[in-house]
This record gives sequence, structure tokens and C-alpha cells, in this order.
Amino acid sequence: MVDVLFTHSYFLKFDSKEYRAMAPYSPLGTLYAATYLKSFGYSVALFDSMLANSEQDILPILKKYQPKYLVIYDDDFNYLTKMCLSRMRHAAFLMSKMAKESGCVVIVHGSDPVDHIDDYLDHGADYVIVGEGEATIKELLDTLRFKTDFEHQTIHGLSYRKNGIKYHTAKRDISRDLDIFPFPDRDLIDMEHYRRIWKKRHGYFSTNIVTTRGCPFHCNWCAKPIYGQVYHSRSPEDVVEEMLILKNKYHPDHLWFCDDIFGLKPGWLAQFADCVIHKNVQIPYKCLSRADLLLKDDSITHLHRSGCASVWIGAESGSQKILDAMEKGITIEQIYESTRLLHERGIRVGFFLQFGYPGETKSDIDLTLTMLKKCMPDEIGISVSYPLPGTKFYKHIEEQLGEKQNWIDSQDLAMMFQGTYHPDFYRVLHKVIHKKFRIWQGNDILKQWMNRERRVDKYTLRRISAMVYHMMTLPQYTTQLNRLEKITQ
Repeated sequence: MVDVLFTHSYFLKFDSKEYRAMAPYSPLGTLYAATYLKSFGYSVALFDSMLANSEQDILPILKKYQPKYLVIYDDDFNYLTKMCLSRMRHAAFLMSKMAKESGCVVIVHGSDPVDHIDDYLDHGADYVIVGEGEATIKELLDTLRFKTDFEHQTIHGLSYRKNGIKYHTAKRDISRDLDIFPFPDRDLIDMEHYRRIWKKRHGYFSTNIVTTRGCPFHCNWCAKPIYGQVYHSRSPEDVVEEMLILKNKYHPDHLWFCDDIFGLKPGWLAQFADCVIHKNVQIPYKCLSRADLLLKDDSITHLHRSGCASVWIGAESGSQKILDAMEKGITIEQIYESTRLLHERGIRVGFFLQFGYPGETKSDIDLTLTMLKKCMPDEIGISVSYPLPGTKFYKHIEEQLGEKQNWIDSQDLAMMFQGTYHPDFYRVLHKVIHKKFRIWQGNDILKQWMNRERRVDKYTLRRISAMVYHMMTLPQYTTQLNRLEKITQ
């Protein structure tokens, strides 16, 4: 028996695109919360839905541990969770129902519960944690165990019902000193299972780590329901100490720093690189950054020194008009320059691209294609503008929204507002851009090979083969796209 069973609502099996990619990462936010509670003497267990087959898999876990409390604590550091996918919401509802039938008090936390408090309370949740969750859960469980119901109202960051009346307590302040949190106890999950999956599919093992909470920038489509418009960072020394534990205990070949923005705090990257080198803990890693920040304070040099293998940039669009409308706060020139400097240092580059933002025309799309061809990042991720509650973008198009207001899974790509073109246009555009990108990429690799600047290896042959395939299939999708361009919604 345990006091608290933790879980989360993201099932890799229910997200067909990510299931095909098979690159799972541990539920870091869930692990942080469980470890925090454990540090105060609570006994905890964790049902890791990431690698489960269905919601029903929680039943034997409930039977085994007989917890008094089930905490569905979604991973705030996983962008897939922050997309608020409706399939995962239904999974949370079903697990809540099963837990209630087992006699549990159900507590939920995450971006989607904050946006749909009534729905979660209607489907079995007794309490919804609003904002940063660790301290709130600890105070709530202390109250449930030792005090009266009345004192729930003194716990900040909580929504619940009592006698049919809904209560929202005061907002909880965000933790400023992140070094107070114990390192997530990864032994609560089956890390060896993650290792086997990565090794079998990709030939190496990658795991995740986080150095910050929040983001201070103002991209008007980006939702921040947990931390709001703030940014706090762990010390470089604290991060490197955790990296040492990961290196010595779990032996990862690669790390994903899953911060919204990595190394934003002035001077942090330089200190981090110094500490990594001093402790001899250089592990290849990927991270997310901004084109403007990469050009400041010799950031790219420090990324290279610390072992950075790849950087993903929120490029979004090759049109300055669209970037300004999004309030991105970056320029096209910064995207070009930061990409060039990263490549000079041998650091791979990924672009996040977004299409369908209000006011985007075919000429804006063509500018994005031009940027893509000239910059030639190593990878791209394509999406369409996705309105989430609490954003300026959502308020702008709210009257256009219909019954469907969330994607089912990450490959849904539904346009849920009045875009310039028919919704099917953007789904085909997604395919066309991917194919063009792979053709350009393969052509560059072929030229390097023919000029003896590149040796023949599996990667080279795979990219050239992909180029041929995409050259053969592109015309049919280009024809579809041209036809859909003429159809209005």
C-alpha cells in the first residue's frame, strides 16, 4: 500500500504520429511532484501512462498499491502535454472514474485541467491544482489527512466543489529558487524500458532534464496557464550535479533539455559550460532557443563548449509581417544569422514552423519556403496556428471557434478558425513542405558526396533514397495544393 499514486494523462499509444516516431521521454513534471511529496514522508508510486497500452492498465496498479489518493499530474515540461489533446483528456476522465470506483480521492494538475476545470470536476476529480503544483498538493494532502474541510480555502492554487458550490482559492506564488526541489526520482518509472525502446529504434538512449520554469516572452499564441509570464532558473551547479547522477546511474548517450528557452538568464550559459567542463560531464544534448538570444553574449560558443548537439529555434515564419503579428520579437535576419553561426560550430539546427496565422497569404508562405531553402536547417517541425485559452490569439479568433476546440492528437492539424485557405489546404501544405525540404536536403548531400566532401554511410544513403521517393510523390500533392488554394472555407 502507498499513500499516493501518481500518473499523467499522456499515452504514447494514443498519439499515432509520436507512436511511429517512438522517441518517448519520461514524465518529468510528474516525477518532480512525486519526489517532492516523497521528501516529506509520503509513500508514493507512479503509473507511467507514457508506455502503457490503455487506461485499463492502471487497474492492477490501483489494486496493488490501494492508494488513498490518485494524482493525475500532467508533465508541464512536455510540449505534447501542453497541446491539451482531447484524447488525453478522455484518458484522464476514465482514470479518474476508475480511481473513484476504487475509493480514491482524485487530484488533477496540468494545462488542460486549468482550461477545463468544470469538465474535470464533472468527471471524477475532487480537486484541480491551478498553477505550480508541488507545494499545493503537499498542503492539500496535509489538510485532507489532519485538518478540516474548511481549511481548504486557505490553500492557494486550488479549485474544488463543496455542497455543489465551486471554490477557487487565491493564486499561488511561483517558486523563485528552483534549487530547493529534489532531483526527480527516476527510479519511480522503468528507465530500462525507455532505454530499450531508444536503443532498438534509434541506436542510442536519450533522456530528459529541465533547468527552468516558465517563459517571459510575449508570443501571442503561446499559452502559459501554469507559470504565467515568469521565468526562473536553476543554478548551473545544481543542473550539472543532476547530470552527473544521470551519467553515472542511467548512462544516457544524449539529453533533451526540455526548457521553453534554454540559457536565457544572462551569464548562465557561460557558467554552465565552465561547470560541465570542470565536472567532465559533457553529454550531447538538444535544446530550444530563440534566434535573437543566440546572437547575444557569445551564446553559441558556450553551447558548443557544453556539448550542445542541436538547437531548435521557433522560426515560425519567413515573413516579417507574420512574425510581427505574432509578437515574436525576432527578425528574419536573426533567424538566418543564428542558423549560419550554429552550423559553423557544427551544431545541428531545427526549425519550428507555423502556418495559417490570421493574415498569412501565399506570398508569406513562399517567404517561409525561401527561408527554409536558404537556411537549410537539419530538421523541421510543422504545425498550424492553434488557439489555446488565455492567449491574445485565442481572444482574437474566439468568435470563430466551433464545437471542436482541441486537437485529438498531435497530427490532427485542424484549423479551428477562419484561415485564409480551406483546412485541407494546410494538411496538404504540411506534406508538400516536408517533401520539398527532404528533396533540398538530399540534393545537398548528393552534391557533397559527388564532390567527395562526404563519405558514404547509412545516413547518406537513407537521405538520398528519401529524396528520390519524395521527388516521385511530390507532384501529386502539389496538384492537390494548387486546387485547394482556390477553395475558400
